[in-house]
Amino acid sequence: MSTPDRRRFLALATGAALAAPALSLRAQPRPVLKAGDQKGGLRALLEAAGGLEGLGYDIQWSEFPAAAPLAEALNANAVDSGPIGDAPLIFALAAGTRVKAIGANRSDSYGTAVLVRPDSPLKTAADLRGKSIATNRGSIGHYVTLKAITSAGLKPDEVNIRFLAPADAKLALTQGSVDAWATWEPYTALAETSQHARVLVSGRGLLPGLSYLAATDAAIAAKRPVLQDFLLRVVRAQAWSYRNVDAFSATLARIIGIPPEAAKLQFERRQQRWVAIDAKVIADQQGTADFYQQVGLIKQRLEVRDTFDTGFGTSG
Repeated sequence: MSTPDRRRFLALATGAALAAPALSLRAQPRPVLKAGDQKGGLRALLEAAGGLEGLGYDIQWSEFPAAAPLAEALNANAVDSGPIGDAPLIFALAAGTRVKAIGANRSDSYGTAVLVRPDSPLKTAADLRGKSIATNRGSIGHYVTLKAITSAGLKPDEVNIRFLAPADAKLALTQGSVDAWATWEPYTALAETSQHARVLVSGRGLLPGLSYLAATDAAIAAKRPVLQDFLLRVVRAQAWSYRNVDAFSATLARIIGIPPEAAKLQFERRQQRWVAIDAKVIADQQGTADFYQQVGLIKQRLEVRDTFDTGFGTSG
């Protein structure tokens, strides 16, 4: 090869080598966040608040009827992240799910409640002795059931807990095949406003009102900036929702398919706020874990401190 030809060859080869990384970068797909959700949860909030605009990643949503199947999806790495209550998170962690809480939310626990039919003769938690209660295994409804009966001096084996999904539990209550249904929002508000049920025992004073945005260890390792951005969007959307109660309630009702009065009731009384994962949050979560061990639902003590990732911020 002559010298001019060699120079021409080297120039072409160098140009191709320099261009290759740029082409590779352009070909890289956008990150994808596999987001789990529950009815009336984060997707509805973000859509109502316009919180999904300008995303630098794609979101693949999966909706679950309760926390237990969401936890199973986290365990299988079918979703990267999702909202989950304090009690279901304990169950998931005790089962070996490799997941951490990356954001903490406190709310009024009234809507996590044991419901009975409007004409039920039951008046207090003590009246549940020998009665049947429908709820999801490992759910916050399961937790409020156990808290309600033990606080009334009953033992877990003095009631008959039937594990049913929310739709089946509601049907069982209205048809009279169970005496009570332990559930959460928006199901509680929907049952009340439709006059299908009344609150026998609320979670106010029994539960710490904690819920979390949880993420798998794998997602935290691979998608930390995406998860941080998503959490901040959720925090901002929640702040917007309390500045626009009527507008948000109407949009929420439309998105999740419930009457506006039920949407507004469950939203207003929750009074949710994102809080720092501090010593109080960790102590409250440890109390939940210890209670579950005390009533025999988990076999050994779970040290919850290691189940939080405090490196995510909720301001900015």
